[in-house]
Amino acid sequence: MLAFVGNVNADGVVHHKLSHSIRSRFLRFVPLDWNPSGWVGLRVEVYGCAYKSDVADFDGRSSLLYRFNQKSMSTVKDVISLRFKSRQAEGVLLHGEGQRGNYITLELHRARLALYLNLDDTRLRFSSGRVAVTLSSLLDDQHWHSVLIERFNKQVNLTVDTHTQHFRTKGEGDSLEVDYELSFGGIPLPGKPGTFLRKNFHGCMENLYYNGINIIDLAKRRKPQIYSGNVTFSCSEPQLVSTTFLSSSSSFLSLPATLSASGGFAVRFQFRTWNPDGLLLSTRLIGGVSLKRAQKQHLAVSTGHRVNDGLWHSASLSSRGLQVTMTLDNEPSSTMELGDHMEAGDSLYFGGCPSLNVSGCENPTLAFQGCMRLFSINSQPMDLNLVHQGQLGDYKELQFDTCSIHDRCLPNFCEHGGQCSQSWSCFYCDCSGTGYTGATCHNSIYEASCEAYRLTGSSSGYFSIDPDGSGLLGPTQVYCNMTENKVWTVVTHNSTDPVRVQGSTLQNPYIMKFNYSASPEQLMALVSGSEQCQQEVMYSCRKSRLFNTRDGSPLSWWVDQGGERRTYWGGFLPGVQQCSCSLEENCMDMNYFCNCDADTDSWSNDTGVLSYKEHLPVSEIVIGDTNRTGSEALYRIGPLRCYGDKSVWNAASFYQESSYLHFPTLQAELSADISFYFKTSAPSGVFLENVGLKDFIRVELSSPFAVTFSFDVGNGPVVLAIKSHVPLNDRQWHYVRAERSVKEASLQVDQLPLRFLEAPSEGHLRLRLNSQLFVGRTGLIERAKMTPGVSAGCPGHCSGSSSLCHNSGRCIEKNSGYVCDCSQSAYGGPSCKEEVSVSFNRESSVTYTFQEPFSVMQNRSFQASSVYRGNSRARESMAFIFMTTQSPAMLLTVSTFSQQYIAVILARNGRDTSRIITVGFNPLNSQFNPACVVVYREYPDLIDKDMNLKYSLSSDTEFISIKSLTLGKVTVDTMDEEVMQAGSKGFIGCLSSVQFNHMAPLKAALLNRASSLVSVRGHLVESNCGALADSTIFHSQSGEEFGRGRGPLRNASQSNYAVIGGVVSAVVFISLCVVVVMTRFLYQHRQTRRDASIKEKEHRTNLETAYRREAAYRAEPAYRTEFRLHDSHSSTLNDNREYYI
Repeated sequence: MLAFVGNVNADGVVHHKLSHSIRSRFLRFVPLDWNPSGWVGLRVEVYGCAYKSDVADFDGRSSLLYRFNQKSMSTVKDVISLRFKSRQAEGVLLHGEGQRGNYITLELHRARLALYLNLDDTRLRFSSGRVAVTLSSLLDDQHWHSVLIERFNKQVNLTVDTHTQHFRTKGEGDSLEVDYELSFGGIPLPGKPGTFLRKNFHGCMENLYYNGINIIDLAKRRKPQIYSGNVTFSCSEPQLVSTTFLSSSSSFLSLPATLSASGGFAVRFQFRTWNPDGLLLSTRLIGGVSLKRAQKQHLAVSTGHRVNDGLWHSASLSSRGLQVTMTLDNEPSSTMELGDHMEAGDSLYFGGCPSLNVSGCENPTLAFQGCMRLFSINSQPMDLNLVHQGQLGDYKELQFDTCSIHDRCLPNFCEHGGQCSQSWSCFYCDCSGTGYTGATCHNSIYEASCEAYRLTGSSSGYFSIDPDGSGLLGPTQVYCNMTENKVWTVVTHNSTDPVRVQGSTLQNPYIMKFNYSASPEQLMALVSGSEQCQQEVMYSCRKSRLFNTRDGSPLSWWVDQGGERRTYWGGFLPGVQQCSCSLEENCMDMNYFCNCDADTDSWSNDTGVLSYKEHLPVSEIVIGDTNRTGSEALYRIGPLRCYGDKSVWNAASFYQESSYLHFPTLQAELSADISFYFKTSAPSGVFLENVGLKDFIRVELSSPFAVTFSFDVGNGPVVLAIKSHVPLNDRQWHYVRAERSVKEASLQVDQLPLRFLEAPSEGHLRLRLNSQLFVGRTGLIERAKMTPGVSAGCPGHCSGSSSLCHNSGRCIEKNSGYVCDCSQSAYGGPSCKEEVSVSFNRESSVTYTFQEPFSVMQNRSFQASSVYRGNSRARESMAFIFMTTQSPAMLLTVSTFSQQYIAVILARNGRDTSRIITVGFNPLNSQFNPACVVVYREYPDLIDKDMNLKYSLSSDTEFISIKSLTLGKVTVDTMDEEVMQAGSKGFIGCLSSVQFNHMAPLKAALLNRASSLVSVRGHLVESNCGALADSTIFHSQSGEEFGRGRGPLRNASQSNYAVIGGVVSAVVFISLCVVVVMTRFLYQHRQTRRDASIKEKEHRTNLETAYRREAAYRAEPAYRTEFRLHDSHSSTLNDNREYYI
């Protein structure tokens, strides 16, 4: 908006020249001040550059035909431009076709511009294969619109006003071949000018150019190559006065009902809207005593389908005799029978009712929001200019002489393929099936990486990831391998099996292109966002060389992600024609840099791993030396494997108030989302800021209790703030996410309630920034290494509010992340969530001996009660998961050196439908009888660990010096009779995730099989029965939702049969393996005995060291390295073998 100084008298002229030219459809002048000594008046003249206008008026029956000088015109480049205005939604603007099937058609369809173009030699115009490119909307608004078509070969640009769409034509043709002529304004039949196949154009065209030829100028000069049937050269189209109903609650137009000579009434009008509901017309009927139904009932008649499409629709309502007829557009009329003759009241109300209760106006729905025109009451047209001047009818909240309808879905602000729909004041996005959510389908519903899925607690499996988050790329499915400390993302391709190659030469090589499960753009985003990527290349050869040529040119190579040829092979560095054996200096012939270059008759191997991630993945492999006798090659390109996510632990520390990081300008014109974690002790500070000339965006800690998100896109500053009831500068990690789109803005801090604000329906939309972005964005670590006052990384990941390590796992800080120490947990895996499970049979048992003082091992006769009295414990805690159909069954036994014990037994309580757990205590003082704790639940097949029952025991019931813990069968005779009976029957079923105090005995037995602290009897098989138990619970038909640690028993027999079947299969397999192993075992037995004395000394030293570690643990928890369990194949512990000192 510009301000100009006007004249100070009636005759003076003041000129103002603009520094830059502007193009505008309308100009609005707002007087800011009047001359205090003169009269009120305004006179303005606008002048501009010279403009030539050649106009043609088409009346719906006329056309312009431009005939070529030759029979046909074939072009590879076309430029067509024109301007038009129309009040109709249908009509052909341009058409040309050739006998071989080429054609071009430009037409208005439903007030949108459609371009049909075919360069092929097949007639597809009226088949299902025809493709139309549509652009813009509401082009029947009687305003001038500019059109530009640019084509070069297959590439086409279509521009309507300020909107441009780029596309490529289908087929193999590059040229457009048109026979005889081009027609403008319609498609005439051959030999019959003026007879059209489609609805012709009704409106005006201006400055119509075809490949530099001014068509209208030729027609005006009556050139022989132009046929101008019924075309006039001035735009005489009458202007139709429209009115806009602005408010959905108070807009209305009242017009008087004129008398009808034939009786009854007849009303006609046109309307257009986006809203699905609204009152069009209401009036009181006079003259009827009763209708065909009871007196206060309503009769209804309806017609039409979807009319809130933004197009003009004609509606008419009339009464003749005892019938009321309603017609919409050209559809069949609907009628309703009346009981008597009816006439309209004194006034007809369009769009709504007055705020006062006016007799004769009822509005059962919202007021109409949209445009109306061409009012006719009893065949008499209504002049809206008289209404505007106050000489006819009444109105409120209307705009005259304009239709202010806007297409809010043009351009489509719904991202990632979201479907846009709209009402009069706003638009909506349907994100179904897109993989995104939010007001504009901006936020991906998938995590950005496998590393992010691991942080949510997920385990290995197939996942959809979105490598660029809310960017243009969509999600893709990958396999996430989380069984190691590193989380691997695996992307497969179409040829992962070994391939044998023969008969290829350098002139006719073998070529294999790899198609991955992700697009090249998605692969590039995945690789660039990962810390490291690699791809194994297995290559074996026989008389097939890689690089051994006289001129040094390679015989085989592979192509990287950018299409570049790479001649280094797996395991070597880029840029050198060598293989991994050259780097490791172990090639079979040191005169060559690859084993295959030795060119021997025997098979050679040049397998290696490509790890230069900027070149990955392999997109193509070329093999060119397998055409000689006996020459062949065998290769296999493995999947792309990447680990690490640069954005997960992308941290920097700011230790000076003046410290900052800067990045390129934030590209966030229409939408942006910002998320990060922070921890600080400062009371305030700016997290992120980017500014333009007037626009800006900022996220800051405005006070110790508040985070503020503010921005301005030209409509004034917008501020969203979230206040916390606890300080946010508490040196703990806090999460912030801010999002801004053309529809709304939102702010989230930790788990506090989300704050959001809708954007205004009118106003500026684009956030225009031009400076650098300061602080926060991807790449903090790299930029922090070069910035004074900033350091890479930010320790303290484990101090956040969310638990990163589960099931008593310890979180260990790293500079750029964390690791979980699961050594004190009964679970394994990167997050201590993988269950450790074993299947038992009746004779199976695992005994874990707790670490003892070294002095006691020297003298077993020492009084245990005096030695261990200082090590007594008043509390024991245990937890485990089990699944069995056996009862009674011995689950767990803990014993001490003083013959105390704890036994957990599964026993019947006298009812066949219930199970109980009996926990027995035998105190040191023998005068007390064994105490029993019974925990049961009436539900027949479930033992619930969440049932919190508390029982009081004797005050001196303490456990003194725990000796061992046994899972499964127990044969010791120092226990109660009931315990002995259950212990002798052992346990058949599955035990999983056994935890006793800080120890995980079952996990220790599996991962430390050679330890002297572990004694295994019977047949044990590692299994996933713990996971199966959780799966059974999840799929239970009971409809209840259970958490981890609840074991089902209802279907346990079926699960147990599967477990036993697996055990039997494993036993047969192990038995065969034992025969082979025993031969080698006997051979090495003699040498083993020779070293026995040395190993015994080492056992004593190790045990003493272990005791010291145990004592140190009691004072302060120690860090232990976690041994990982790989259960891809079931492993069996040795049968009837005991480890001891």
